[in-house]
Amino acid sequence: MDVGVAGASQRPTADRAPATRDPAGVARAGTARGPYDASMVLRQSAGILLFRHVPPGGGVEVLLAHPGGPFFVHRDEGHWTLPKGEPDAPDEDLLAVARREFAEEVGHPAPAAQPDGAPPIGLGSIVQKGGKVVHAWGIEGDLDPAVAVSNEFEMEWPPRSGRRQTFPEIDRVGWFEPDEARRRLKPTQVPFVDRLVERLTVTAPQT
Repeated sequence: MDVGVAGASQRPTADRAPATRDPAGVARAGTARGPYDASMVLRQSAGILLFRHVPPGGGVEVLLAHPGGPFFVHRDEGHWTLPKGEPDAPDEDLLAVARREFAEEVGHPAPAAQPDGAPPIGLGSIVQKGGKVVHAWGIEGDLDPAVAVSNEFEMEWPPRSGRRQTFPEIDRVGWFEPDEARRRLKPTQVPFVDRLVERLTVTAPQT
């Protein structure tokens, strides 16, 4: 995960250039060129929006994650996120990044493909308020929130106390129908839910 709070960063940020696409159309983090120039660095992260169909009626729910740590204890609506994180290297495949971060933050791997063998659904990208570009993919699967276990990070808490404490990057996950998910998510991530619902509506079998 990449919690955008001063002092709570989970992973060092490497120098990165804009994403490119290989001949197969897979988005990849760009390769840094020349000396470091902060104005040219593009911060990126990638995540998985897990979804499931719920009978009756064939509705859909999506799995969202609530950030851990003291800054988010009393924050709920507008602060949830899809499990995501930053590449460890400039040329790391972003879908692979999304899979790794999902497994680290939820404690279970995302399915390799859709139940019918189709690849993950590309949900494009959004830009968060701080300028970070987030890429996402939708994959159908299921997960019991009670068994989700996140990795942890360490920070000084309380501030200026000299004490180091450990917190989970994600303190809980939950399934939400699209309307509730839109309320819970960071506003800039809401388009991922809209795009997923649109794609599922387009591909739904006609009766």
